[in-house]
Amino acid sequence: MTPPLRPAPHRNLCTDCGVSRMEDPKACGRACQFVAPDYPALEAQVHGRARDPARPDELHFGPHLRMLRARLRAPLPGAQWTGITTRLAARLLEVGAVDAVLTMAPDPQDRWKPTPVLVTRAEDMAGVRGMRMGYAPLLALLEPARAAGHRRLAVIGIPCQVYALRALEKELGFDRLYVIGTPCSDNTTTENFHQFLALLDEDPGTITYLEFRADFHVELRYADGRRREIPFLQLPISKLPKDFFPLTCRSCVDYTNVLADITVGYMGGEGQQWLILRNARGEELLSLLGDEVETAAPGSAGKRAGPVKGFLANTQRAAGGLPLRRMPNWLRPIVGWLMPRMGPRGLEFARARVEMKAVESVIHLQREQPRRAPRMIPAHVWELVRPYGLGPRKD
Repeated sequence: MTPPLRPAPHRNLCTDCGVSRMEDPKACGRACQFVAPDYPALEAQVHGRARDPARPDELHFGPHLRMLRARLRAPLPGAQWTGITTRLAARLLEVGAVDAVLTMAPDPQDRWKPTPVLVTRAEDMAGVRGMRMGYAPLLALLEPARAAGHRRLAVIGIPCQVYALRALEKELGFDRLYVIGTPCSDNTTTENFHQFLALLDEDPGTITYLEFRADFHVELRYADGRRREIPFLQLPISKLPKDFFPLTCRSCVDYTNVLADITVGYMGGEGQQWLILRNARGEELLSLLGDEVETAAPGSAGKRAGPVKGFLANTQRAAGGLPLRRMPNWLRPIVGWLMPRMGPRGLEFARARVEMKAVESVIHLQREQPRRAPRMIPAHVWELVRPYGLGPRKD
């Protein structure tokens, strides 16, 4: 169910999380992570404490109790990986822990376009499986959910949505809230994403699945059952327009969705899903799956420093309007073969991506929004980029 939504007023650095479409659009000022984020305060509110850099991996991934590699023993049809995210939400509905799940479904006219929906039946969660690309005002449905009498709610969201949700959580008045977070990096408009698909295939309408994998490949699936893998190095990134990824996504400092109860992603999963259980409610969520889920300790291999330094150099050149140094075509297959075998894997791959996002955020904010940069870049991000020679600007 998607009730009618109010129009969104113009906002700078906005991903249309939905707050500006609520009864009080001025709530953006105290809810948006792109205004004046306070991660330590919200981490303490949600998890009972802020991240502790002395604990393994909390500087990179935020507060957590433990991390796991995981997969459903019987993968769900149509799922992006094995279906853990939607199965968690379905189980909440099955056991009566929530009245509704607020999440994204595909637009009836465009499978890639996300549309916010309230799901009240467990069997209907099958219709929201899979990845969408684009902006959708998820949080605009919080007030309709409350008006419909839903007092216990589960929310599946990306970091910019979850940050705003947590900032407003106390005043929303729900009796119980479960938050299942997915990592997010470089979102764009659905229209831009269609341009990207058109660069990957002469008949982009036949592509039904796209995933960036931790083995440095993009996987495509087609309506006729075919599968295709493209090494990252052979993606047509240089053909994309300069504004393909907006400044919001180039300056987001929360890749791993640190304010969720449980984060379900792939970066540290080595081909499986990667779970970050952040608090007791996250543990409660995982326990709902019982024997349906198979888990193991995450692995880690390789070194991240080299790839992050290379990313830093390319980002600095791109931010300055200079052409990227392109690898010779004859060398691309060789490096593409080496990267999954010699590059960072498992948790080291996840650390590399978090550091790349931190580097990207600092470079673009200091260049495009220098006055905002001091209040938008949290202290832990400065710690992540310091080894690469980045820091606050003296001016």
